[in-house]
Amino acid sequence: MRMEDYDLLIQLHECGTIRSTAKKILLSQPAITQRLKYIEEELGGAIFVRTSKKLWITPFGELALDSAREILQKEKELKDKLAMAEGRVSGTLSIGASSLYSQYFLPEILQSFTKMYPEVTIDLITGISSEVRSSAFDNHLSIVRGEPISGFDSIHLLNDPLYLFDLFPLPPVTERPFIEFKTDSDFTRLLEEWRENQKELIYRPTMKVDHFETAKQMMKHGLGMTVLPGSIAHEEKEEYACLPLVNQEGNAVIRETWACVKPDVRSLPQVDAFLQHLKKRSGNHEFSGKRADRNHSGENPSPSSDL
Repeated sequence: MRMEDYDLLIQLHECGTIRSTAKKILLSQPAITQRLKYIEEELGGAIFVRTSKKLWITPFGELALDSAREILQKEKELKDKLAMAEGRVSGTLSIGASSLYSQYFLPEILQSFTKMYPEVTIDLITGISSEVRSSAFDNHLSIVRGEPISGFDSIHLLNDPLYLFDLFPLPPVTERPFIEFKTDSDFTRLLEEWRENQKELIYRPTMKVDHFETAKQMMKHGLGMTVLPGSIAHEEKEEYACLPLVNQEGNAVIRETWACVKPDVRSLPQVDAFLQHLKKRSGNHEFSGKRADRNHSGENPSPSSDL
């Protein structure tokens, strides 16, 4: 069996259906079905029971899946050791990154990095920061918003001030709808603390959308007010009514972004090269306020007035 076969089993189990797996790995459903049939014949048993709604793993399949994970992990460790021994910047670099950073900053950073190091293969997974945190041990490096990941070496990339936006003047003279978007608990906590400390705004939470870009478009069409990070709203600050969020002490409410790496993989050539590249590129974020490198800290920052 090929390494791709072991990875396919894991993808099928995580996605739950052949259709979802096909969308994720960009293969046709018939091709996946045929490959799964070959794998089951090769191993000598049924790995999944297929129903109209879901693939159910069998006891035989659970053993096969455990073995697949172990084989892929050993393959990854071997490649890392070989790359470290050669000192070449090559191999796979696995990154988990927040959706916002992935959309607005990472494409340019990855483009310039891969031009410098064409032998490095990028394995990227994006999502909200809480999802990235939960899978941090599966990646070489994780880029999260909020607080750094405890126990990881953490490099501060940027500070991102938060703003309240509306199509109409702020603060409103009448009650306005408030548009929320899917995010993690840290961002929700910042909003709740801000709401408790301000008395001027009259609003009611009426919408919860899937993405910050959706909230932005809803705001632009006059459907309500929303809070957005300044990094994704440069033009909006010029065109729409906005107010910076401040805490009880009158300081700006800021969302931080961190690059967090497992200490035991930091010495890998591709990881170290990307961290150096990332630190240089983070200096281009003009809105980022203060910056600090907290390498090898492994600790969360102490509470401060700008959180």
